[in-house]
Amino acid sequence: MQQIRVRGARTHNLKNLSLDLPRERLIVVTGLSGSGKSSLTFDTLYAEGQRRYVESLSAYARQFLSTMDKPDVDSIEGLSPAIAIEQKASSHNPRSTVGTVTEIYDYLRLLYARAGTPRCPDHGIDLAAQTVSQMVDQALRLPEGLAAALLAPVVSERKGEQLELLEDLAAQGFVRVRIDGRIHEMEALPQLDGKKKHTIEAVVDRIRIRPDAAQRLAESFETALRLSGGLARLAFLEGEPREELVFSSRHACPVCGYSVPPLEPKLFSFNNPTGACPSCDGLGVQEFFDPQRVVLHPHLSLAGGAVRGWDRRNDHYFNLIQSLSKHYGFDIETPWTELPEQVRDVLLHGSGAEAIEFSYREEAGRRSRKRHAFEGILPNLTRRYRETESPMVREELARYLGVRPCPECQGTRLNRAARFVFVAGRTLPELTALTVGRALEFLGQMNLAGWRGEVAAKIVKGMLERLRFLSDVGLDYLTLDRSAETLSGGESQRIRLASQVGSGLTGVMYILDEPSIGLHQRDNRRLLATLKQLRDLGNTVIVVEHDEEAIREADHVVDLGPGAGAHGGHLVAQGTPRDIAANPASITGQYLAGRRRIAVPGLRIRPDPGRQIRIVGARGNNLAQLTTQIPLGLFTCVTGVSGSGKSTLIVDTLFGHTAARLNGARVEAAPCERIEGLEQIDRVIDIDQSPIGRTPRSNPATYTGLFAPLRELFAAVPEARARGYDSGRFSFNVKGGRCEACQGDGVIRVEMHFLPDVYVPCDVCGGKRYNRETLEIRYRGKNIHEVLDMTVEDAARFFQNVPAAAGKLQTLTDVGLSYVRLGQNATTLSGGEAQRVKLSRELAKRATGKTLYILDEPTTGLHFHDVEQLLHVLHRLRDEGNTVVVIEHNLDVIKTADWVIDLGPEGGEGGGEIVATGTPEDVAASDASWTGKYLRPLLAPERRSAVSA
Repeated sequence: MQQIRVRGARTHNLKNLSLDLPRERLIVVTGLSGSGKSSLTFDTLYAEGQRRYVESLSAYARQFLSTMDKPDVDSIEGLSPAIAIEQKASSHNPRSTVGTVTEIYDYLRLLYARAGTPRCPDHGIDLAAQTVSQMVDQALRLPEGLAAALLAPVVSERKGEQLELLEDLAAQGFVRVRIDGRIHEMEALPQLDGKKKHTIEAVVDRIRIRPDAAQRLAESFETALRLSGGLARLAFLEGEPREELVFSSRHACPVCGYSVPPLEPKLFSFNNPTGACPSCDGLGVQEFFDPQRVVLHPHLSLAGGAVRGWDRRNDHYFNLIQSLSKHYGFDIETPWTELPEQVRDVLLHGSGAEAIEFSYREEAGRRSRKRHAFEGILPNLTRRYRETESPMVREELARYLGVRPCPECQGTRLNRAARFVFVAGRTLPELTALTVGRALEFLGQMNLAGWRGEVAAKIVKGMLERLRFLSDVGLDYLTLDRSAETLSGGESQRIRLASQVGSGLTGVMYILDEPSIGLHQRDNRRLLATLKQLRDLGNTVIVVEHDEEAIREADHVVDLGPGAGAHGGHLVAQGTPRDIAANPASITGQYLAGRRRIAVPGLRIRPDPGRQIRIVGARGNNLAQLTTQIPLGLFTCVTGVSGSGKSTLIVDTLFGHTAARLNGARVEAAPCERIEGLEQIDRVIDIDQSPIGRTPRSNPATYTGLFAPLRELFAAVPEARARGYDSGRFSFNVKGGRCEACQGDGVIRVEMHFLPDVYVPCDVCGGKRYNRETLEIRYRGKNIHEVLDMTVEDAARFFQNVPAAAGKLQTLTDVGLSYVRLGQNATTLSGGEAQRVKLSRELAKRATGKTLYILDEPTTGLHFHDVEQLLHVLHRLRDEGNTVVVIEHNLDVIKTADWVIDLGPEGGEGGGEIVATGTPEDVAASDASWTGKYLRPLLAPERRSAVSA
């Protein structure tokens, strides 16, 4: 069958949808946000494909999976095995890295185990085990006639007179020994000083190097190796000085005896005790009590509360501080920052061996005196954290914990033996610290000699393929040791996409959720080429996408709509991109054809030189001592290719320092010299794409604060008052009104063992979250479950006369979420939807006109029409006097900005610099800017003045 035939799909808001999709084609499914794209692709096509796969398993396996429901669809024919590559963060496991997720690290472990050369960490000597034949061959390559002595080291740097050892050597027939570098006859040995360290080597043979001496050399080497336990040394007796040759029959350093076990892949795994750093267990980081967190108020004195718990309010610890002040002569009323550095060091780390007289208050008011060392504030916290059995105490102390690279392995995660194995002059940590692009270059040029080269060639071939796939999807700026936790949804999705291309499967249906997220226009073509490569292998590639270039490059486009939520779920148009553009009913087609467009502002607001935030010397991650200005009261876009440093500059640096200064937040900020102009704003809000909650109980109503007025409305109903119900009765987070079988979740989690967990509706309440008595209370004919099941659009009409609810519902509508249900599980919201829920909550707050809003790619998951709506909201925030800073790749957003900061020129090591700043027209005029190159065509037909009063 050459088509996938869907008949009567009714999942979520799909309206009995029937359509035919061509197989082995690149299909883009588009439409307004909430029009039913994910319902068709993930909840119908993928869910049915997964269900059919499960049904093909054995009865034993199916017993764990029997709760999977069939999607609400009449029939699907021509369905292939389905693989979904979603936009969710790939891993919350601190042990996962880019290398492990892509399996490149497995190849690297094999490469270092089979072709690596261990080296002594202290002396830099290669630990290569040699056979006796190899030793003889190496000796015979020396100049003929050279006089040499073959030595067997028996004692190295050891104190004592060594009389027994020397007598034993004489008894074995040795007539000469070398002691501390000088050869002595056994009859004339010097008296050794027992208090000094000595090195003793038995002289096994004295020989002149000749081709016919091979047999004699072999026997002498065997004797030397047997006597010393695997070491031999060849010293030269005449001629000009030469460096002595050291031979070893085992992987051990001839100088210090350092040895490594046989090289195996597990030695290079930080997830295995054999290879993991013993200090941090392979995590690369350690928790420690951070002085900056412990000294919470450095501008205060010790008595006034510079260190919480060590001030006047705690009698015991305050007595210790007073005793210390007498001993070291400092004033406890002096601000912490003005105390001498030595005093601060003693207070934090302890007095060491120095005993101090402390005065203690005992029962009945008596005082006693004791002399002992001072433990130190940080060691005290560490000991209490380790010894306490109270969860409350641990939780309180954990607030002062920070994270730093492990001091033993410097964050490399591996033990000492694994860190000193070399391939082509690099250790494994050095290689994984390279970006994908640099690793590709290094491995491509690597040329090992001999048998190592033959072994490495096969391993490197598999690695190069995977690295090329990562590069092709625009991820060449990622380092292989980067933690998978720090990857964005778009990055983790493209990593999985690269892995799938590398697997070489055919006849599969791939379903992707907006793979272009977080990708600059420059890298879009490489991504599309990868999708076409998947298609050309004989697969059907279905992509949910809003990107204009992706829609134009598709073989087949499906446009759903015409509206969102209840107004969506219909097939508006399908066919080639040209067919969609020609269809007047399709909103997507109107934008493709240019009949509708997001207009360039006629006037741009000129920045005020007196009102700006200035970031000076930002150097986090790849930022190169960057200095830039962000104008206040304007809509600023920060642009640049993926990995150029946008998030580091705006989120890690600007937000980190501003939140610490204005909100007192404890966030790890990226380093910079200073940030000027923060006194001109009173709040900073970072609206990111992290989930609004991780449990089914979190939903838009609870997050936006809408749920509280709704519960109060129900509690005020006469029937509720008659029964004595308060607003808590209508909460599913506390006992009373909720269904106790599912504890108010409405769903029960079923562990799937070898597949992801599945949530199924609760049998008792049928997914309604509440017990029967609570559901009997109705407000204007609807119970609390029916209200939570309303879309934002329906609820806005229903509660239009309730001011406390109407305002919040209006802001949800303004940000394009009219189709979302009030009680929709937070776990089912996409990153873009979660971000817009957060934005609506901020919009509902009373504006001060001096707020700094930071948004990271707010157009994620938005159709052209929804982007236009969002821009109205962002411009409204700006018009109220606030400052809006947006990290964005969407050209429609960039062209409407007042000010643009373009970073680059490349990603990773090649980024971190300012390429262009100014109005969009200024950036478009810059030849060095990739953003400017793609922005130019959008501004050209609507060239206009870029100034305003």
